[in-house]
Amino acid sequence: MSDAAALRRMIDAAGRIAIFTGAGISTDSGIPDFRGTNGVWTKMQPIQFQDFVADPAARRETWRRRFDSDDVMRAARPNRGHRAVALLLRQGKAQAVITQNIDGLHQASGIPDDQVIELHGNSTYASCLDCGTRHGIQELRAAFDAQGEVPGCTACGGLVKTATISFGQSMPEEPMRRAQEETLAAELFLVLGSSLVVHPAAGFPEIAKRRGARLVILNRQATPLDDLADLVIRDGIAEALGGATGTN
Repeated sequence: MSDAAALRRMIDAAGRIAIFTGAGISTDSGIPDFRGTNGVWTKMQPIQFQDFVADPAARRETWRRRFDSDDVMRAARPNRGHRAVALLLRQGKAQAVITQNIDGLHQASGIPDDQVIELHGNSTYASCLDCGTRHGIQELRAAFDAQGEVPGCTACGGLVKTATISFGQSMPEEPMRRAQEETLAAELFLVLGSSLVVHPAAGFPEIAKRRGARLVILNRQATPLDDLADLVIRDGIAEALGGATGTN
């Protein structure tokens, strides 16, 4: 039996699926991953949250990197893999998608905001670290280009940061709670494009497996949980999941 056929049978047999996505689902949309052979972190070191808060130079570098990637982020469109995930939600096979991604492409594929559980936040907008006021990226870019830095929050003067979870920053409680809920309810846990090395998020597939769910990992590189999985597929997500679900 082919991998696609095996995956199709497992999807059909599952009453409820937990879908967990990482950077690999978005590479076909032109967004580079972080830990692959040519990933972002092979070219630069991540900036720690405490450095962003304490050091103006670290803040400027953080924003420079974000604006350097702006053209790529704005040009990216959902690919066949995102559309396949959206189809599974429309069919009622899954109730939400748990994602490590910060690109907003699941929402762009038609999945409502309340069905996207963003463990690492979202880089398509920014928010104040003090009062939570939301800020548009393009307004901040205009200010950065003119002044060399992003100004304080218009509401309270606090530090403004992309609405992402940086290294050293606490994980968001509500998304983690919802991800745990989806994990415990799953009969099938689909990992799509995650290296499964970033914890605590990477612990969800193992929890699901211990609870009796079947585990499928679609990722081009090996992961620490491959030996635990019922099915490991090394093809691209767009091809494998798109083919298994009949998504164009």
